[in-house]
Amino acid sequence: MAPKTPTRAAQLRQLLTRPGPVLMIGAHDALSARIAERTGFDAIWASAQRMAEAVTCPVVADCANGFGNAINAMRTVTQCERPGLAGVCIEDNIFPKRYSFYEGVQRELTAPHEHALKIQAAEEARTDPDFVVIARTEAFIAGRTKREALERARAYADAGAEAVLVHSKSDSFEELREIAAAWDRSSSCVLVAVPTTYEGISASVLFDTGFKVVIFANQALRAAVRAMQDAMVVLRREVRPAAVRDSIASLSEIYGLVGVNELRESEERFLPRPASSPVTNCDENNHHEEPAGDKRQVILKL
Repeated sequence: MAPKTPTRAAQLRQLLTRPGPVLMIGAHDALSARIAERTGFDAIWASAQRMAEAVTCPVVADCANGFGNAINAMRTVTQCERPGLAGVCIEDNIFPKRYSFYEGVQRELTAPHEHALKIQAAEEARTDPDFVVIARTEAFIAGRTKREALERARAYADAGAEAVLVHSKSDSFEELREIAAAWDRSSSCVLVAVPTTYEGISASVLFDTGFKVVIFANQALRAAVRAMQDAMVVLRREVRPAAVRDSIASLSEIYGLVGVNELRESEERFLPRPASSPVTNCDENNHHEEPAGDKRQVILKL
């Protein structure tokens, strides 16, 4: 009997306990998730449940504040477990969510004890014991002190979180370096960093400082936006597809990403071949005669 493949939740737990940093990247759709997996990232940071269908590596859902109170967070966990996600991240922003980097936005945080209860509720809602709950504090985003950020992180760890993400909008890494220095490295709860604003720090430096998981949250999406803008400017100016041919993916690359070859192989194995060429005949009354053979064959060799 072939060895049982570990669930993606189990894979994520293994990543959290292995030596070295865990590299996670944000993906904005199933295609970018598949590219990330093939590029070699350990896991996917996503906001859509169905991305899990496109890859075999762990996918963690960014679930804002759990979409409400503790009861809503429990339902969120249940919904995320069902399609095979490996974990969720739930933050201490109040509902509705406010984006972390918008300037001039009034920010309110859930009370630490209330969010700790939400994390505990999320943990208890799991049916898969390997499913990972990441707690996220926006204390620094809201302008709170290092002391409060650390107290919140510790409270969420005590509530059962497997990891704590301490978010920051500073272009300096110093406030997070201080959090890591004060963190108990023997704790089973690991620290997570998202180096969007302090982008000069490498994953190896983050790991050496005390951050186990590093998430490149939005760089792939921003790269896609720039590439689409550039291609559309050229297309609008030149109005011919060949003008962008050398700067875009080939059709064969797209076919490889979405699994066309595998689908064709399955069709050749399991679908009957047509008895004759699929030529459509018309009578004088313009009624169409369907081609002979099985009509389920849909993939054509190009």
